[in-house]
Amino acid sequence: MMRIGLYSEDRELQLLLSYALGKEFHVALEAANEETSGSKESSEPQDVLILDLTPVHDTLQDRLDYARDMVGTHPSTIVMAEDGLQTTASELVQLGAYAFCRKPVSIRDLKNMLRRAHEDSLSKNSDDEQALPTKVNGCDRMIGGSPQMQQVYHLVQSVTNLNASVLVTGESGTGKELVARAIHSLGIRANRPFVAVSCGAIPETLIEAELFGHEKGAFTGTVGAREGYFEQAGCGTLFLDEIGDLSHYAQVKLLRVLQQLEFSRLGSNRLIPLRARLIFATHQNLTEMVAEGKFRQDLYFRINVMRIVSPPLRERPEDIPQIAAKFLKQYAQTYQKKIEGIEPDAMAMLQAYSWPGNVRELENVIQSSIIFAHENRIHSEDLPLAIRGSNVVQIGAFSSAGSFEQQILDYKIKLVTTAIRENNGNKTLAARSLNISRAYLHRLIRLGEPDQIFEDDESQAETA
Repeated sequence: MMRIGLYSEDRELQLLLSYALGKEFHVALEAANEETSGSKESSEPQDVLILDLTPVHDTLQDRLDYARDMVGTHPSTIVMAEDGLQTTASELVQLGAYAFCRKPVSIRDLKNMLRRAHEDSLSKNSDDEQALPTKVNGCDRMIGGSPQMQQVYHLVQSVTNLNASVLVTGESGTGKELVARAIHSLGIRANRPFVAVSCGAIPETLIEAELFGHEKGAFTGTVGAREGYFEQAGCGTLFLDEIGDLSHYAQVKLLRVLQQLEFSRLGSNRLIPLRARLIFATHQNLTEMVAEGKFRQDLYFRINVMRIVSPPLRERPEDIPQIAAKFLKQYAQTYQKKIEGIEPDAMAMLQAYSWPGNVRELENVIQSSIIFAHENRIHSEDLPLAIRGSNVVQIGAFSSAGSFEQQILDYKIKLVTTAIRENNGNKTLAARSLNISRAYLHRLIRLGEPDQIFEDDESQAETA
């Protein structure tokens, strides 16, 4: 069970979080004072700390010194603060805190943030993860040495210090936010805030207030003024995910900001200059949406200055062993199980699967496999039924001759051969039936024996 250290002088907040989080986490209550700060090294270790930034000291400098000490000792710290202390909280994030949570707190959001902070801490503490020599610094959270990923690393490095908009596209679960964070961490804005926003998660009636902020009394229900995400990002990076989910009204508002490089809060005429670097992401085909009138063409041209495609997992199966090993170590520690590796037959099934959910689905599969595993290694029977189904792979049907990698390649080539023949030589339909790209299908063809087992689409059509 994850251990949460709560440092706060607010007794009501202590009771609330102890009750709300205690069902899923072990919460240790601590007083947020200098005596606690001086003795925290001798207390029981915690996985993540929640630091309530309520003004409990005489001066802001004293409060900052205390908070800096906490963050420096435990980087997996979530700073909790009211809007009036948001600037202070942002400074602590720049100094190494994991994130800051606005008060009054949303328990659901806080739980998700705690889990992410814990996973991030486990990832950073993995001292035996092998970094690829060709991977650029700053992309360490992305894993893979395939040509597709090398292209991503190259593009990330190319755009880091350019103040141009970047559009990251790719299917859900491919790690588009990791690409955005890599761009941020490699550039001159690395020590500035990184603010990630999911446009699809914000109701249309609130999108303008959330992005640009509002003044007191701007609309019914507002208690005080509030900074929007554009202001929170400051001179850092604002990552707008699922940009394709924006309504036409929100698209017009965003387009004006990109054209004028300034914005204003709701209820105010004061113009605020846009200082943040913008990175956009979507899993949708914006070109098709423009053609259908669902996305503004002028906005598309504004955001698509530089495009990076986050490749689906099925097109880079050679990266699966390394990604799986990372998740294996992480969740074996989380669930306190001694799992040392994955058996070759299970790994072959993982590499042969099409992964419609991409890396996120692989992470889920590794978690469930660790839970079901009864030995110190994951076997094929520990995998979900969808992975080990008869139409995914049949290991026993193949010869054991040759290396492990060669047998996997041979099986993929046989899959492609069968699919092309079943689709009367139409490679586009064959790729679609296997849920892979046509480029990857052609790559497998070239690795096989095309003169003997394949015919061109045109010749097959003539024969038909």
